[in-house]
Amino acid sequence: MIEINLVPDVKQELIKAQRIRSAVITISIAVCIVSIAVVMLLVSYIYTVQAVRGGIADNSIKQGNSQLGNVKDLSKTLTIQNQLTKISALNSSKKIDSRIFDLLSAVIPPSPNDVKFSNLAIDSTTKTISIDGQAANSYAALEIFKKTIAGTSVKYDDGNSDSTTTPIASNISIKDVSYGQDSSGVKVLRFTISFTYDEAVFAPSSKNLSFIVTVDGDVTDSYLGVPTFVDRAKDLTGEQ
Repeated sequence: MIEINLVPDVKQELIKAQRIRSAVITISIAVCIVSIAVVMLLVSYIYTVQAVRGGIADNSIKQGNSQLGNVKDLSKTLTIQNQLTKISALNSSKKIDSRIFDLLSAVIPPSPNDVKFSNLAIDSTTKTISIDGQAANSYAALEIFKKTIAGTSVKYDDGNSDSTTTPIASNISIKDVSYGQDSSGVKVLRFTISFTYDEAVFAPSSKNLSFIVTVDGDVTDSYLGVPTFVDRAKDLTGEQ
């Protein structure tokens, strides 16, 4: 059977174009309908579901606020709880100032050059120790005391390495040197000695701490003097 196409090519192209246009319009309409539906759902969620959830949250907040308002001494309780949370941090960072007595015991020269203390001050800001002292053996005892401080080291473990040994003092200075009379009437040399201490001396991270004294080539950590605190010697009459 023979078929003859009597429709011109131009007409066929036109029909094809019309079909494509109809398909595009149909798809566009469907997309618009879906988009409008999505927008309506979002609007519905925002103005209904979110509003309901916000109302529930507000009611919960008001209820909780009301309950807290009925707690007696709430502000004091919160303050105490806040302080309790900081105790561990403060405890781990506080300086162990009691080690000053071990330090003094190590640096006191043996008799007859021992010294006595009338005042002691530790400045943690400048890391400085200042000692008001007096010695019956005059300048010799003071010089030995200074050399003992300069020759004393602290040995400790910091938990991260092997034992570390470092000098306890730097920038040692002596001032206000004068003669006075102690409570027993003995003439003594009064002085003020100060130095910058190594941070490890009072650091809580320093473990197994000990003091090692090196004087004139001798090393010892066995000799320990007993720190003696007395009233500062009075001025000598007519003599400074």
